[in-house]
Amino acid sequence: MMPPKNSQRPATFKGQSKTIKRLFSYIQKGYKISFIIVLICILISTGAAVASSLFLEILIDDYITPLLAVENPVFTGLLQAILIMTGIFLLGVLATLIYTRLMAVMTQGILKEIRDQMFEHMQALPIKYFDTHTHGDVMSRYTNDTDTLRQMFAHGLPQMFSSVVTIAAVSLAMLATSLHLSVVVLITLCFMLFVVKKVAGNSAKFFVKQQQSLGQTNGYIEEMIHGQKVVKVFCYEEEAKVKFDQLNDELCRNATEANRFANILMPLMMNMGHLQYVILAIVGGILAVNGIGGITLGTIASFLQLSRTLSGPIAQVSQQLNAVIMALAGAGRIFELLDEEVETDDGDVTLVNAKYEGEKLVETAERTGIWAWKYLTSEGNVAYIRLQGDVRFSDVDFSYDGENVILHKISLYAKPGQKVAFVGATGAGKTTITNLINRFYDLVDGKILYDGIDIKKIKKSDLRRSLGIVLQDTHLFTGTVMENIRYGRLDATDEEVIEAAKRANAHGFISMLPNGYDTVLAGSGTDLSQGQRQLLSIARAEVADAPVMILDEATSSIDTRTEAIIQKGMDALMEGRTVFVIAHRLSTVQNADVIMVLEQGHIIERGTHDDLIAQKGKYYQLYTGVFELE
Repeated sequence: MMPPKNSQRPATFKGQSKTIKRLFSYIQKGYKISFIIVLICILISTGAAVASSLFLEILIDDYITPLLAVENPVFTGLLQAILIMTGIFLLGVLATLIYTRLMAVMTQGILKEIRDQMFEHMQALPIKYFDTHTHGDVMSRYTNDTDTLRQMFAHGLPQMFSSVVTIAAVSLAMLATSLHLSVVVLITLCFMLFVVKKVAGNSAKFFVKQQQSLGQTNGYIEEMIHGQKVVKVFCYEEEAKVKFDQLNDELCRNATEANRFANILMPLMMNMGHLQYVILAIVGGILAVNGIGGITLGTIASFLQLSRTLSGPIAQVSQQLNAVIMALAGAGRIFELLDEEVETDDGDVTLVNAKYEGEKLVETAERTGIWAWKYLTSEGNVAYIRLQGDVRFSDVDFSYDGENVILHKISLYAKPGQKVAFVGATGAGKTTITNLINRFYDLVDGKILYDGIDIKKIKKSDLRRSLGIVLQDTHLFTGTVMENIRYGRLDATDEEVIEAAKRANAHGFISMLPNGYDTVLAGSGTDLSQGQRQLLSIARAEVADAPVMILDEATSSIDTRTEAIIQKGMDALMEGRTVFVIAHRLSTVQNADVIMVLEQGHIIERGTHDDLIAQKGKYYQLYTGVFELE
């Protein structure tokens, strides 16, 4: 297994234009009309807010001041103006309600589509990806990174757009109200923007590092939870704490730095807004007293309100800017997953159900127990070959990383119905050979033939469907026993599932479960013993009814007594099939047709058990205990 890669993403908006365009493509694709309505509603809401500030000047200069100058004031005009403004306010409230509800629907719809794409894409990724990325880090992309997008779409974008529109509208209103006071605002505004740029730029890189550290920490937590029994057995608790503390400290440092800059931004902007308010009041008062620029009491009151309306959005933009930066960091990690190269499949030979019409093999929709390869001849005609299970390696070389060669010139064959066993120390290349058969990895050089067909020409899904695999590490899914066994072949009937369990000698303990085959297993079947989980895994492979079986340490987790019980079932499982067996217990491979001894990626011995014992080579030394498998 290769070490996980740490993704590095751009720390600022520079280089993020593709990410931003990609995010907005989700809106363009499915929510274009809704987003237009949101923008219109934001304009209406912003217009209502600006109108309230401008109304102060009209209210004071056109209504309140004239009314104060007469003995018998008439309030009809004032009431009409107030009613008009009330209608504008209500329109703003309604617009705000509409766009917030629309954004909530859009946000969840976009996140659902992103999660669907991530999961669908993940199913198409090669095994290599999961060997080089921790499961917790992948999970973090589904949870923490998508949550940053939720915050941005639901709150960040609407508030930023509203703030930008408000700033533009208020600026125009200020220019129309008083050019002299607008100059004062422009000077203070430039200083505010300079502060925003400096502080936001410093926090951006730490928000990206925070998301990366969060993924690494989640990956380590997932690993420790999965291996908690091992931690307890080997008293690794203190070392685990030390490692976690290191990751957690790094996360804390990055999060602290990111939020340190983010948290000082809002107070800074608010206080600068207060300072601007005081300066405007002083300058406006001086100009009004001296009769400069036609500034009245209403002008000053309106301008001060506009100043408040302006400083608030600037503070909001600065605050939401951090959420957007963090969301872009999360989006970068999500798109990194979506951009991972999927498994390539150039195969055109498929696997089908077939039956004989006389001596001719034809395709059929019914299940007949006969598998056939379907392909096109050189003349362009459809042809069928009955699947026999003949597997041959010819001078196969393989490397995981392209540098260190794991397998060297491997040549072997397994005739239909033969049982081929691989033995050797850990790292000798046993499991790698079987990984090449089902194309979890593609070989570097050489060729693997399956019934005379190069496996590269066979569709991967059909190739793997023809291979029943029982792994050393069993994995059961949340669901009933019946559903877990049927996972091997989803169209299997209840009767076929039960028959498969009987052949694997799992029927006995299943019948003793509270609800038999309808017993619901939690998690990975932790309420069953390791041996029972392995028996279900064997039954799952049996119900698949594949012509080739791969048993990778299939009985390593089963005690000697259980092994003896299932041995007959295993023999039935292997009957009539080509079988590849990887085993540490040499007693389980004595009846193999051929045993191959591997060492550092080379086949150093091959033959039957009796042949290898007679040779008195490495196998003999292993069998007699001179050397032990590691």
